[in-house]
Amino acid sequence: MTMGRLLVRAFSSLRLRGLGTFQRTRESLGELTLQVDLVGGYYDAGDNVKFGLPMAFTITMMSWSIVEYGKQMSRSGELKNAMEAVKWGTDYLIKAHPEPYVLYGEVGDGNSDHYCWQRPEDMTTSRQAYRIDQTTPGSDLAGETAAAMASASIVFKHSDPAYSNQLLNHAKQLFEFADKYRSKYDRSITVAQDYYQSISGYMDELLWAAAWLYQATDENYYLDYLANNADEFGGTGWAITEFGWDVKFAGVQVLASKFLLQGKAAHHSSVLERYKQKAENFMCSCIGKGVRNVQRTPGGLLFWQRWNNLQFVTSSAFLLTVYSDYLTSSGQKAQCANRIAPPSELLSFAKSQVDYILGDNPRATSYMVGYGRTYPQQVHHRGSSIVSIKANPSFVSCRGGYQTWFSRKASDPNLLDGAIVGGPDAYDDFADERHNYEQTEPATYNNAPLLGVLARLNVGNAGLNQLLPVMINTKPVNSPAPSVAKVSPPLSITQTVTTSWNANGKTYYRYSTILTNKASKTVKNLKISISKLYGPLWGLRNSGNGYEFPAWIDSLPAGKSFEFVYIHSASPAEIWVSEYTLV
Repeated sequence: MTMGRLLVRAFSSLRLRGLGTFQRTRESLGELTLQVDLVGGYYDAGDNVKFGLPMAFTITMMSWSIVEYGKQMSRSGELKNAMEAVKWGTDYLIKAHPEPYVLYGEVGDGNSDHYCWQRPEDMTTSRQAYRIDQTTPGSDLAGETAAAMASASIVFKHSDPAYSNQLLNHAKQLFEFADKYRSKYDRSITVAQDYYQSISGYMDELLWAAAWLYQATDENYYLDYLANNADEFGGTGWAITEFGWDVKFAGVQVLASKFLLQGKAAHHSSVLERYKQKAENFMCSCIGKGVRNVQRTPGGLLFWQRWNNLQFVTSSAFLLTVYSDYLTSSGQKAQCANRIAPPSELLSFAKSQVDYILGDNPRATSYMVGYGRTYPQQVHHRGSSIVSIKANPSFVSCRGGYQTWFSRKASDPNLLDGAIVGGPDAYDDFADERHNYEQTEPATYNNAPLLGVLARLNVGNAGLNQLLPVMINTKPVNSPAPSVAKVSPPLSITQTVTTSWNANGKTYYRYSTILTNKASKTVKNLKISISKLYGPLWGLRNSGNGYEFPAWIDSLPAGKSFEFVYIHSASPAEIWVSEYTLV
């Protein structure tokens, strides 16, 4: 089976969505009960609860997968499905954020839900909704939701600009909420403490949200936030060996490394370099070349904990994959405890973890449901283990579901195709039993990071020049003079002063800027970023977050150039290419 088909399976398992009608919420003041439209979204795992923190992380990781490997998904015919999966989640998050300082972070509660074993269509458990606001805040929940909205805004930027802007506005409001009213969310939504307690606190989510907002907006405010709070919040202090729905530091460090390698660090290069060092600590700990390495099973699987260990395996495989491509695109290698790790080693190890999940392990068992000759048959999942309501509409009661369906030893009547379960223990052992929730329960955040990894592995090295666009580092000079940016193919930028004049005691310069396509293919979807520009510009179209081809040009053929000009009374502006596509 091809990686493309695996990608289909991975998406299909994410289509198990949060059902229900209007959800009930009890306001924090008084006993007034209101009806709030919270239909949609995702259940976290095998239960019927909408937990906001892992749901938002799932959406962020799906979006990140598309941001990095959307073109690869498109080649497999899965990009549309990926975007639909993200939008199902962000549509819900928009409804869950009805006011700038209000965010609904849970629907239902784990205690009443775990007492029942029912299909979503038969639910009799509480649908009470829980929220954070100014008096009961939750910076980690608001921060992760901001990251989800910001990353998704990039996904829809070209296909649906209005929706992208809507998401970005929500992201900015949520980030302000998270930063202004700082607190752990599980102090406000106490019913989440036994299920998704925020052990790491909220500082990682604040950095995580700032990083995604910077990637989505190119606004220096968010880069400044990421850099100025790096030490205090632990972004450059913690050498983390875990990445998941709770602990985001490694993800922050990888994104900060991307900004550095792209040449977007500005005056924060020293701070981003420290982020990069910590990102490489993570990579090295995974491949066994770090000072403190992640444990492995005898069969070679990374191992953190006995309960749903594969969530950390898939998220780590994703970070290894994207970081490998960042290094490849910039011609660098990872520094590991006085040893060097080439990008190919990171990618190869990520692939080994995916191979293990798909059956290359001592038990020859695939931990993706529906894939391979042997895979879990008794998944700890209500919808999978109970006969479809279309096949048998008879009501399944709360406790009757346990008696009739949970205790049933036969295979699941509904195939949860593509779901990644919790996985084996530290010795590669696995018990395929429904009550063994530590190993047989799937989760959305197990699958989300794997989408990008599978897309990347499916196409090999094709299209990697699109992952880390070439950045132009044009340093201002003391006096205006011809400026040629040092840049690798396929694009080059040359700036030249063509004329100057004096007015009101100032000397003004006209800069001619030539962009040349040195590749053998045509450049499309060009985006140019410009900083330190203090005057008018002609020959480019302002897209809001950068500049694009002028209206009379939609592509730049191989070997061709085009010119744009600007005027100001300073040294040359800093100009670089931030996006492009070769076709």
